Amino acid sequence: MTGPSEPARLERKLIIAIDGPAGAGKSTIASRLARKLGYVNLESGAMYRALALKAIEKDISFDDEAALVKLAEQSRIQLEPTLGGNRTLLDGQDVSSRIRERDVTEAASRVSVHPAVRAWMVAHQRAMGTGGGIVMEGRDIGTKVFPDADLKIFLDADPVVREQRRMEQQKIKGELTANVAAELRERDRRDRTRAASPLVAANDAIVIDSTKLTEDEVLARVGELAMKKLGDV
Repeated sequence: MTGPSEPARLERKLIIAIDGPAGAGKSTIASRLARKLGYVNLESGAMYRALALKAIEKDISFDDEAALVKLAEQSRIQLEPTLGGNRTLLDGQDVSSRIRERDVTEAASRVSVHPAVRAWMVAHQRAMGTGGGIVMEGRDIGTKVFPDADLKIFLDADPVVREQRRMEQQKIKGELTANVAAELRERDRRDRTRAASPLVAANDAIVIDSTKLTEDEVLARVGELAMKKLGDV
């Protein structure tokens, strides 16, 4: 018996979840994989960053859960795929560059610890992913947002390597700080110990250690797993 034809395989639209700690390479792999498959790259981090930016602009405390949820309910956060990656729109304004700045990155980490904020985000992320054809990366995608995802990847790397990668990213952006290692360790602590959806690999996730792998090697491995899933239909 022959397997499904190429067109039939491509008609099938998967939900692919990529989780892991900061600096593991999730965002880059998710973006490249989405382009390779013709899928939407649904960035959970960009959504939290957009809300954090609005909290900064409205001078709302990152510790005020109720106020943050109210703010989220009054906000319109959209992700628009482009050839160069997603544009993030906040209430119709393109904030793609602004949300990558250091103050917003730190704020997003604090905003994301609140259970009610995460519940609001999860509901909207699930709605955006209806019908499949998405690659979503974050810290609780395979465990909380899409527990029934067709393919779950947990991308990890040695902490020292992740720190080096983060430093290189900051150098490229001209935003290198002296406390990269401390900031990443604090980010890890928050992600792994928060009460709501702590960072952990889903039981059925495929763990990929990218410590000694190049970006292209990780992409090839994840791409092979996706095509295998398509072939299993």
